[in-house]
Amino acid sequence: MPWIGSYARFPQYRARSGKVDLLEDRINDCFRRSMNGQALAPSGRDMRDIVTYFAFLSNGIPVGAEMEGQGFPRLQPLKGDAHRGAAVFTSTCARCHGANGSGTPLAPPLWGPRSYNVGAGMARINTAASFIHALMPIDRAQHLNPQQAYDVATYINTRPRPDFPAKVRDWPRGGKPDDADYHVLPTTTQQERSR
Repeated sequence: MPWIGSYARFPQYRARSGKVDLLEDRINDCFRRSMNGQALAPSGRDMRDIVTYFAFLSNGIPVGAEMEGQGFPRLQPLKGDAHRGAAVFTSTCARCHGANGSGTPLAPPLWGPRSYNVGAGMARINTAASFIHALMPIDRAQHLNPQQAYDVATYINTRPRPDFPAKVRDWPRGGKPDDADYHVLPTTTQQERSR
């Protein structure tokens, strides 16, 4: 999923935050969720360097342009089976991600204390399955059929991973996807109905 053109797609409304996010917000989302780390200072040098790099990569790209390779095709939702997924993980994924999912020099951890947290997009089974189907394994993309992708995504995302306490503020205007299976605060409308 290329970063080319990403600079030209921000600011943009994001349902998960319930507001218009700047590119800096999106970058910090990756640091805090996908990398389970700390946010960068929005006006600090590190952030400025990343935004400048994204601007360089997007030079000449019109605002709102769709780029080849942007995103990945979404699969129709299927019911995954963690037992079958464990077998797919062992036969296909463990060689890069490690037998215990803790990562290797070739690929990041998929569960455990150093993995993405429950607030990351990849913690959603539909997102993970679509990503796995389109791009994994890295040297044989689209090797797995959709059911295998859902099975391995289900297995991976039922393994222990860090919590993300700020998840309770996600989707403040409603619209939480079904596969974002952590609790979020109810919308104002839902709060009013429950009174």
